[in-house]
Amino acid sequence: MNTASLRNDLKYNEDKVAVTVMMETESSKEIRILFRKGQSMKEHKAGFPITVEIHEGAIEFGVNGEKMSLKAGDLISLEANVPHDLLAQEDSIVRLTLSKFDTVERVKKVVE
Repeated sequence: MNTASLRNDLKYNEDKVAVTVMMETESSKEIRILFRKGQSMKEHKAGFPITVEIHEGAIEFGVNGEKMSLKAGDLISLEANVPHDLLAQEDSIVRLTLSKFDTVERVKKVVE
C-alpha cells in the first residue's frame, strides 16, 4: 500500500513549474505539478498515454493547437505522442499519471 497527498508540502517555484513524484506503482507514476499563475509547460509529447487531473486552479490546455479551459475537478487523457501544452490561468495543482515505462526526467525537461 502507498499513500500520498497532493496538498501536503506545497513548494511552488517562482521561476518555473514545480514537478514532484508523489508515488510509483506497478503500472504508473503519479506526479504533482505546481503552477503559479502564468507559468507554462511548452508543447511536448509523451511516448505513452497520460491522464491529467486539475486538482486545484485553472489551466489552458492545448491539444494539437486547440485550446480548452480546464478547471478543478476536470480530467483529460491523451494517447501517446499527442502534442499538448499547459498554461496556468491561476495558481494550480495538477496531477499527472504517467505509464510506468515513461520517465519523470522527460517531464522535468519540458519545464526547463
